Amino acid sequence: MSRIHEALKKAEQERAASQGGPSQPDYPPSYATTAAAELPMMPVAEKLPVEVGARVPASGGVPLTSAMPSFGSPFSLDALLARCLPQPWAPDEKTMLFFNGDDRARGSEEFRTLRSRLYHAREKMPLKKVLVTSALPKEGKSFTASNLAQVLVRQHGRRVLLIDADLRGPRLHMMLGTTSSPGLADYLQGGSDEFSIMQRGPMENLFFIPSGQKISDPAELVANGRLKLLLQRVEALFDWIVIDSPPAVPVSDASVLAKACDGVLMVVRSNATPVDMARRARQEFPDEVLVGVVLNGTNMDALPYTRYYYDAYQKSATESKTTGK
Repeated sequence: MSRIHEALKKAEQERAASQGGPSQPDYPPSYATTAAAELPMMPVAEKLPVEVGARVPASGGVPLTSAMPSFGSPFSLDALLARCLPQPWAPDEKTMLFFNGDDRARGSEEFRTLRSRLYHAREKMPLKKVLVTSALPKEGKSFTASNLAQVLVRQHGRRVLLIDADLRGPRLHMMLGTTSSPGLADYLQGGSDEFSIMQRGPMENLFFIPSGQKISDPAELVANGRLKLLLQRVEALFDWIVIDSPPAVPVSDASVLAKACDGVLMVVRSNATPVDMARRARQEFPDEVLVGVVLNGTNMDALPYTRYYYDAYQKSATESKTTGK
């Protein structure tokens, strides 16, 4: 924001010096105020798509339209905690592995391993905003996204935002046992701000943006540029942002959403996802953004060594605590 003001001030000083007196800027004063005060985290050169009927300032840039979300309030942690009060979620304990306090729940150790792999990947590339997708529906992407967010926030002091960007078949609000609206769709349409769409439940430091109201044109909505603006506004407050997207093969949403993220995590279902569909989904994303593949729905009986090792390790740890070693 200060760089914008400094550039404008310097330009006026140079113009006044060359013309021998003060001069009026050739841009609407109201637009200068909007650009500086309302879009502090948006690069100066970046422009949002112009909507039909939007009034564009004479100098170009962000269209002044009543459909734009309001950015009058700064998005800070204090403001977020004051406006986003904890809600009594009722999570499905069969699929939400980390709400019931059972550290040995089936699959929990695999999510800890996934967390470690993501931190290793973060050492090699900027990685905060992770898109979770799959080739086809019902492969476990929402299960993976929600439990990944939970295991990330289990680390002390980590703050995580989980976003349901599957506007075609949202499921995260049902898994978490909360409401679906207001949410992302309401924000993308300009009807809600960041504070009103964000929830937090009983798990400390886990925040959630549900899908929002049902819409008829999800592809156009996710491509209007406002998701990127939302992420720019909120990402400084979170250690990780996990986004659940529609499957990559049937619709184009996932490839569009991936452009606003740092990396893509793809979920394939064991003995279910066709190989050709997995390859097609893989081709939707550049090599540099695909950070890994999660094999979901494996039969634990087919992985006896892994199960034996984990059970033996847990038994040894329990015995050490009992004997005081």
